[in-house]
Amino acid sequence: MLSLHAHDLHAPPPGRSGHLSMGSAGGVRAPLVPDSRRILRDGVPWLPVMAEFHFSRYPAAEWREELLKIRAGGVDTVATYLFWNQHEERRGTFRFDGGLDLRRFVRLCGGLGLAVAVRVGPWSHGECRNGGFPEWLESAGCVPRTDDPAYLALVERYFARIGRELRGLSYDEGGPVVAVQIENELYDAPAHLATLRRLAEAAGISAPLWTATGWDAADLPRDVLLPVYGGYPEAFWAEAHDGWAREMRRHYFFTPVRDDPAIGADLRPATRASHGVPDDRRYPYLTCELGSGMAVAYHRRPLVRTADVSALALAKLGSGSVWQGYYLYHGCSQRLDLALPNQESHATGYPNDLPSVSYDFQAPLGEYGQVRPSFHALRAQHLLIRDSGARLADMPLRLPDTGPDGLDDRSALRWAVRSSGAEGFLFVNNHQPHEPLPEHRGVRFRIALDGGTYEVPAAPVTVPAGAHFVWPLGYEAGPGVRLDWVSAQPLARLTVDGVATAVFAATAGIPAQLSTEPGSVVSGGVAVATGDDRTVVEVPAPGTDAVVTVTGSEGPVRLLFLTEEQGRRLQRVRIWGAERLVLCDDAVLADGGELRVPTEAETLSLSLAPAPAAGLRTPEGTTGLSGPRADGVFTTWTVSPGAGGVAAAVECVRAGAVAPPARDGGPLHRASAPVDADFAEAAVHRIAVDRALFDEGGEVLLRLAYTGDVARASIGGRLVADHFWYGPDWEIGLRRHAAEAVEHGVEIRVLPLGRADGVYVDASVRGRLAAAGTRASVDSAAFVPVRRVRLRTAREPDPAGPGYFGA
Repeated sequence: MLSLHAHDLHAPPPGRSGHLSMGSAGGVRAPLVPDSRRILRDGVPWLPVMAEFHFSRYPAAEWREELLKIRAGGVDTVATYLFWNQHEERRGTFRFDGGLDLRRFVRLCGGLGLAVAVRVGPWSHGECRNGGFPEWLESAGCVPRTDDPAYLALVERYFARIGRELRGLSYDEGGPVVAVQIENELYDAPAHLATLRRLAEAAGISAPLWTATGWDAADLPRDVLLPVYGGYPEAFWAEAHDGWAREMRRHYFFTPVRDDPAIGADLRPATRASHGVPDDRRYPYLTCELGSGMAVAYHRRPLVRTADVSALALAKLGSGSVWQGYYLYHGCSQRLDLALPNQESHATGYPNDLPSVSYDFQAPLGEYGQVRPSFHALRAQHLLIRDSGARLADMPLRLPDTGPDGLDDRSALRWAVRSSGAEGFLFVNNHQPHEPLPEHRGVRFRIALDGGTYEVPAAPVTVPAGAHFVWPLGYEAGPGVRLDWVSAQPLARLTVDGVATAVFAATAGIPAQLSTEPGSVVSGGVAVATGDDRTVVEVPAPGTDAVVTVTGSEGPVRLLFLTEEQGRRLQRVRIWGAERLVLCDDAVLADGGELRVPTEAETLSLSLAPAPAAGLRTPEGTTGLSGPRADGVFTTWTVSPGAGGVAAAVECVRAGAVAPPARDGGPLHRASAPVDADFAEAAVHRIAVDRALFDEGGEVLLRLAYTGDVARASIGGRLVADHFWYGPDWEIGLRRHAAEAVEHGVEIRVLPLGRADGVYVDASVRGRLAAAGTRASVDSAAFVPVRRVRLRTAREPDPAGPGYFGA
C-alpha cells in the first residue's frame, strides 16, 4: 500500500544572540560564539563531534596513539573528566604528573588538531568512587555541592591548580580548550552552579563555552551555563528485570524533547519536585552523553549492539542536535595505584557494583584500544557531519503531522526532516534494541521545500527492519550541480583526480536514486520514468565503480555510490598533500607522512582515491605489500602483516570452585558482586606468555572464553583486569604488563554464579549463563596480536598537519 507522507518546510527564523554570558573575547581569531540555535566559529556554524576519553584512566604512553584513533573516527573534539580523588588523594598534595598530567594530554589533543572540553567537576561521577570526591572530604567539616564557604575554599584551591595546568590552553589563547563543564547531574542548585563557574574563572580556567548537564529537568542558572543532554541504548543502573529499561525507548524516536529523566535516576530521590526544563528557545541543542556503549554492573549486564549505537546517534542528530557528544567513546580502566578502590560500588553507598578494574563500556574503542564495529558505523555519520555540518547546524527539526503514539508504538514509521527551507536532510530510523521494529512497505515521502515539492523516491519502497539512514534534499553535489534528492546517504564531497566528486552510501534494500533539474546532462545509471519533468536516475549496482556523472554550469560532477557496507569502511584523511578517501576494514590513522593501520588481520586490503603518484611502501620497502590494482575510482593495495591469533596453553591449577553466597547491597538492595575473599575458592587457571609476542610493538590481546559468573586476571599476584560475564569473549591487553606477564604468566580465577535471581543478562545469552550452573572454567584462550601496519610514499613526510579542528 502506498504510504504518502506530507511535510511542509520553510526557512527558520534567525537565532537569538547576545543573551548568553559566554563566547570568545573581542579580537580573537576565528571567535567561537553560541547563539540560541548553534555554535558559530568565525561566523560559520560549527557542528562538533565530541568523544569522551578519560586520560587519567589510560596509560600516558599510549595517549597519542589512541587520540589518533579517535581522530580517525571522524571526531574533532575530546571530552575528559577530572576526578578530584585522583588529583588530590591526600589533602593538600596535588598530582598532575605521569598518567595524571592534564596539561600534557590537552597539548597532545591540540597538536593533533583536536579541540578539548574539560569536565572539571568538582563532583564528576563517571562511575568513580564518591563521584570523584576525595575520601577526606567527608571529614573536612563542610557541606559538599553547596555554597558552604568551607567547601568553596577547598574547591577554590583545587580549581586554582587546574587553572595552573590549563594556563595558555584556552581557545581564546590559541589553545584547544573550547568548553568547560561545571559539576555533573546537579539538578537543584542553580546558584551553586553559577558560583562554581565564577570560582573556575577566577582560578584561571578559561573557555568560550560553559556547560552543565541539563537532564532530568535540571534547574540551571539562566544564560550562565549551556545545558547539555544525553541518552543511552541501555542502563546498567536500572533494576535487574528481564526486559528493556523502559525509558531508553525514547532515544529511538525523533522528538523535540531534549531532556532524559533516566540518566542518573538511581542517584536522585524518586519523589523530588521538578523545576521545569531550561528554556530550549534560549539554547542550542548540545549533547555530551550519547551512549556509544554501556557499562556492565553486577546486577545488570546489558549487551549493546552496533545498530543500537548508530541508530541512537542518528535519531539525536535528526532531532536537531548541533553538538554530537558521545559517552564513553573510548573505554578505559579504573586506576589501581590509589589507596582505595576507585570504582562505583555498594561499599561506597552506590546502588550498583561495578568491576574493580574494567570500564570498557562496550565503547567504539575498547578498554585496550580495540576498534569495534560501532566505531565504523558512527564514522559514516561523522563523515556526513564533517561534510555538511555547517549547513545542518542551521537546520531545525521538522516533524510530520502524525507519528508514533507514545514510547511503546512500534507500528508507525519514525522519520523527520531538518531543513533550512531551501535544502534539508530526511532522517529515518527503523531500529531499536530488544523490540525489533517491522519493515514498512509502500513508503514514499512528499516533502515541500521552498524550491518545490519532491516525492522521494521515484516509487514506493520497503524500508527494511533495522534500517536507519539520512537522505539529502536540495543537495549541492558539486559546483553548478544541485540534486533535488538522493535516496542514499551522503558521505563526502572532494576533488578526486581533478574531478569534483560526491560520495554516497546506498541504503541496503532500497534502490539508490537521484533526481536532478530538467535538462541536466547525466551519464551512467539507468533512467527512471516518473511522469513529470524531473530527471531520475537509478544506480543498479552500488560499488567502487558505480559512478553517475552530472554536468552542470561549471562542468562535470562525479557521483560515486558505494554499498552500505562500503560506506562503513570509508574514511577520509589528509595526507601527502591531498584529501583522500580510504576503504579499509580497520581504522586508518594519518600521522604526518605515514598511514598507520592497527589490525588483527593476516591480510589487509587498503584502497585510496586519489592514489598517491609515488605509490606506497612499507618502512622495509615493499615487503608484504602487493598492488597497486585498479578498483573502480580507487586503487587497492594488499598488505600481509603476519600470522593472526595463536592458541594459548591453559593450565588448570584448580578445577573446583565454590559459588559465593548471594549478597545484596547499596541503598536499593541490589545483587552484590563477589568480594576478594570469595576468589580464594575460585577455579584457577594459568597461562604462560612468550616474550616473542611483544616483538612487533603493538597491543597483544589475551582473548578468553570462560564458563562462570565473574572472573579476575592477576599477574605476579597483582589484579590487572576483571569481568562480569555478559556474553562476548573477555579481552585483556597485555602490552602494558608485558615484562611481568612474561615473568609470571597470567592467572585467571573464575567463580560460578552464586544466585538464581537478581542478575540480568541479555536474553540472547541468558540461557548460557543459566546452563553453566555451578561450573567455572576457562574454555579457550588465544593471543591476538594487533599489529601496526605502516605505509608511506617514496616522498618525504607531508608537513600539512592534521587538517581537522582549526584547519
